[in-house]
Amino acid sequence: MEAVPELARYGGRKRPIRLLEPSKVEQESEAIANVGAHLLAACEPGYPTALATIADPPPVLTVLGRTEMLGGQEPTVGIVGARNASGAGRRIAQGIATDLGGRGIIVASGLARGIDTSAHNGALKTGTIAVATGGMDVFYPPENEELQVAISAQGALISEQPMGTEPQARHFPRRNRLISGLSMGVLVVEAAARSGSLITARKALEQGREVFAVPGSPRDPRTQGTNHLLRQGAILTEPAGRHCRRHCGHG
Repeated sequence: MEAVPELARYGGRKRPIRLLEPSKVEQESEAIANVGAHLLAACEPGYPTALATIADPPPVLTVLGRTEMLGGQEPTVGIVGARNASGAGRRIAQGIATDLGGRGIIVASGLARGIDTSAHNGALKTGTIAVATGGMDVFYPPENEELQVAISAQGALISEQPMGTEPQARHFPRRNRLISGLSMGVLVVEAAARSGSLITARKALEQGREVFAVPGSPRDPRTQGTNHLLRQGAILTEPAGRHCRRHCGHG
């Protein structure tokens, strides 16, 4: 085990691997078991097939809920967007998520306020994957505690962060790459000119995924980002979700 950091360096890894003390490993394992979750390593059969193909997949994920949803038997589409979403944007996100779920497509998102929350709610009954920004046992945002618990029971909740990790700004881009990495395509519903949702869209393109966007009013700053994506070649998406279905290989 002590030779792992040196072997990784010889293998071309630029960032050094830091081994945890055995006591820390035991504490983490106990905390994971206490919430009913388990660790899933990249070398194991149940590791998400799509995620394994990206440039920097997490070597280990903490998983709570229906692990079989991660296996790739059913296609997954990511839905992301503005935290301060309009009522119309939230309804569109929830409606598309419900429609995709009814067609056998799993919806992945990041548990954030606004569009993410609506997407999870829309697909809760049919299948949704939530990527936590912090530790599995941290409810963020706090008002989504009930939703997070429901997803862990009816869907799948995953995280690459240690238990107890409070979300920080540097964690969000890493979470975003997991949402796109799990998905065959990413739909953006409302996004400002500079937003985390555009980071997710960029990660999706880097990973070879499709990018979809719902158009909005040019006067609404919450849709400047989505309109920009459309000008750059994103697939214009109708509320019924037919475009996601066609381009994601279901019909």
